[in-house]
Amino acid sequence: MISRLKRFFVAGSSFTLSFVVAGVALAQSQQIDPRDDNSPFAIASGAEWAGDYPRFNPMLQKAGVRWLRIADEWQTVQPKQGEWNWSGMDAKLADAKANGMRLTGGFWFFARWSSANGDTRTSPVKDMQFWRDYVYESVNRYKVDIKYWEVWNEFNGSFANSRNKPKEYADLVREAYIAARKADPTAKIGISCANFDLGFFDAAIKAGAAGHFDFVCVHPYENLGMAIEGNESSYLSLVGSIKKMLADNNQPTDMPLWITEIGVQAPVAPHPKKDAEQADALVKAYVLSVVQGFGKIFWFEARGPAYGPGTDHGLIRKDWTPRPAYDAMKVLSETIGVEPVYAGWLNLNNTYGFVFDKAVSDGAVLVIWAPPGETRTASFGADVKVVDLYGVVTALPAQSPLKLSRVPTYVVGVPADHVATAKANAGKPFPWGGDFANVDVVSCRLAATNVDKGIKQVKEGTTQAVNLLDQSYRRSDIGNASLRGEGHYAYFRVDPLFASFGNKELKITVVAKRTDPKKASSFGITYESLSGYKGAPDGRWTVPAGDEWHEHTWTVTDANFVGGWGWNFRTDAGGSPADVLFKEVRVERPAKTE
Repeated sequence: MISRLKRFFVAGSSFTLSFVVAGVALAQSQQIDPRDDNSPFAIASGAEWAGDYPRFNPMLQKAGVRWLRIADEWQTVQPKQGEWNWSGMDAKLADAKANGMRLTGGFWFFARWSSANGDTRTSPVKDMQFWRDYVYESVNRYKVDIKYWEVWNEFNGSFANSRNKPKEYADLVREAYIAARKADPTAKIGISCANFDLGFFDAAIKAGAAGHFDFVCVHPYENLGMAIEGNESSYLSLVGSIKKMLADNNQPTDMPLWITEIGVQAPVAPHPKKDAEQADALVKAYVLSVVQGFGKIFWFEARGPAYGPGTDHGLIRKDWTPRPAYDAMKVLSETIGVEPVYAGWLNLNNTYGFVFDKAVSDGAVLVIWAPPGETRTASFGADVKVVDLYGVVTALPAQSPLKLSRVPTYVVGVPADHVATAKANAGKPFPWGGDFANVDVVSCRLAATNVDKGIKQVKEGTTQAVNLLDQSYRRSDIGNASLRGEGHYAYFRVDPLFASFGNKELKITVVAKRTDPKKASSFGITYESLSGYKGAPDGRWTVPAGDEWHEHTWTVTDANFVGGWGWNFRTDAGGSPADVLFKEVRVERPAKTE
């Protein structure tokens, strides 16, 4: 190639030389990076059981997993200043490669000798050069195999002790970006948070992280919990909210978005009902994440450990038997493909349906399910194959409707007209939950069966339905010890088309009355703000005496309704002498000005 380029130049054709050089550069830019792929199937392993990777990696590979989030902490890599120990990471990388999987890198915590007070979590670092050296040496050693590096794990949560978390995290992100790029100009640096804390990202970017990260990582455990309860429409808004936050901060909105932890627990011992619920949740987590634009979804985790009263998140139990969720992962990756191509959505009888184009040899695949507690049907006008959560295949003749439940079902060989419709829908907003983009007020009428008009009560079990002959409503459940204090609260999620990141000024109104006209009752409002969840101005409202319904409005000016913990606001009757009866909640935006 060099000799040919030289001949062109000698002949005087500088235009030809430029054209050829540009062509070579284009060909190189289009080469597939061996450190990357388009698979969303990934696993995050907690430190407690990460040492089991030689045994669980082959199992994960068979289930379609292509990425691992498993890395040694700084304290392990550099136990003393000037002393490096790469043996653990070398072994993890070698085993991952042997099983056809890629590793993501992580700059996890501090080495004790480098931290402010001798532990691994307290910020700031004694000398930022220590951090720069750690990042540089890590990226330089593994740049051939590892492209993506995540800065810290949940700095906004319990994994960091800091007086100014946004600023100190921003400093770590900025310096990691600069050091990593010196070691490997193609390295990608990711910012990360616990839950779905876009307010933390917003503050960190403004504090100095702007322009010094390449991808965004979130851990939306609570949002998945709400989706399982039937609030899929809010879960489908996560990517849109991140992009609004990035745009508001003048950051690129096309950067990769990842979920580096998500999961649902199941009992340590086999439990048919709860094991099935975990499998159901896993499929919904991947499908609902992929279709809105998340590139990687890391289920937490591969195996154990136990959390709380005999439960854990693992796809594999302590005794090494695979859970139903493991089988569900395998069927999902085989059916929609390890690098799925999302075509678009279908609304068949108001059910959640997502088409993946040419996912298997038999043609396009539809993943579909009904809302919780409902049974619906869908028809296709052609013979198709139906695959259940665990891979059992049945034929469905053209004249037969498919019965749907809350459990996802795969339809293989989706007719061409359905695929065309899905592709036409791909760029449109998801239709489930209604269109509240252009209204000024949304509401929820609380009853035995709530009437949602842009607001949905989540965690309904924290309140009790009150049924009368001609009406019903709901009450707080303060005295219910089994709720462990949750009976003080009624939780709500506002439709993301109505209010999300950027809608700061909102009015929250609650219609309520006393359970006993003569017994005092009161409550306040906790809402999601740019600085986290906090009490609304004006404090608590004492419900007036009597048997009539009354309403009270709180006005907030710093709202940030993105569902950081899965909800946007809640009533708080903690400390009330008696329960409160709730009839309606409303949220209003300021009137638009011409």
